[in-house]
Amino acid sequence: MSSPDPQVRAARNHSARPSPDHGPRAAPQRAGEPTAVRGPVVAVTGAASGVGALLTERLAACEEVKQVVAIDERRGECAAAQWHILDVRDPAIADKLRGADVVVHLALDLDLETDPAARTAYNVRGTQTVLTAAAAAGVHRAVLCTSAMVYGALPDNELPLSEDAELRATAEATAVGDLLEIERLARRAPRAHPGLNVTVVRPAVLVGGTDTALTRYFESPRLLVVAGSRPAWQFCHVEDLCSALEYAVLEKVDGELAVGCDGWLEQEEVEELSGIRRMELPSAVALGAAARLHRIGLTPSPAGDLAYTMYPWVVSGSRLHEAGWRPRWTNEEVLAELLAEVSGRHTVAGRRLGRKDATAAGAAGATVALLGAAAVVRRARKARRRI
Repeated sequence: MSSPDPQVRAARNHSARPSPDHGPRAAPQRAGEPTAVRGPVVAVTGAASGVGALLTERLAACEEVKQVVAIDERRGECAAAQWHILDVRDPAIADKLRGADVVVHLALDLDLETDPAARTAYNVRGTQTVLTAAAAAGVHRAVLCTSAMVYGALPDNELPLSEDAELRATAEATAVGDLLEIERLARRAPRAHPGLNVTVVRPAVLVGGTDTALTRYFESPRLLVVAGSRPAWQFCHVEDLCSALEYAVLEKVDGELAVGCDGWLEQEEVEELSGIRRMELPSAVALGAAARLHRIGLTPSPAGDLAYTMYPWVVSGSRLHEAGWRPRWTNEEVLAELLAEVSGRHTVAGRRLGRKDATAAGAAGATVALLGAAAVVRRARKARRRI
């Protein structure tokens, strides 16, 4: 799952042909050389950055994998992979997948700053193209990655949710509509393309070089708690996600898989571990303010993102556990890692603040921060009236 560089996103607006392939190709085996690895040839999309780059390196070092084919719009750093440079929406990707046994599709744009319509067009069309190309190229297994957010954050959710729980999310939160559509494509693919097996991996709150509405929650001067809500926090470190994806690649487990740390943290535990105090607001105030700020373009996160900080969406991960997989990270360890990553960043209502604003917000507390957000809204309205 990747958030493309700004230059890459801009380049998508042009119709230039893909760049030529780069990187080493597997040489034929010579007499007397050790027998080649009989494991799968694995293609990874979105291989140049984020989770894709980590997985590419991991699979390239795995003795059970014969070859890694890396696909992205720019070349990454893994020298052991065979690189192909192109947009995953290009039908020419079918040629690059020939000879692969498995494709892991991680070329998703989940950047908060991306235009929502452009993000959806890229994510959905890219997934459609990869699945169709995989079937045409004779790939027998596709591994997709969405999020446990697709289960929805609801007050009556079981703790924890099983993999077979109904997907009750709506498209009101950032990119969740895209992820639900990808889930639909995954379920339809085996019928549309007989012989193509599809596995979907759904991580909890992903941490480790990520920037999402949920990681930005911990950049605020106070942790917003909606009155009457019942938050439960479960994290997933990117290293654990990569190890779960490796399990799927090697066919140690299949189907719909949820992945995260064992158990969860209550809101009070999060506050104690983080040292960040809470700010409690009535539901109508919190949701109304979030909706207004997003509507006028001051925050990247729609009001729907708040539900995931209000109600539980913890997953059991039972299928991976039954296959022998275990997370290396605990919720407490991942939260500590997240707090270290966001140290020095300051966010109010999902909007990153500059150094001057952040200092004022930290000194005056959450009330002044909210008043400051309201003042920004008023200034924006006045500016529009002057135009």
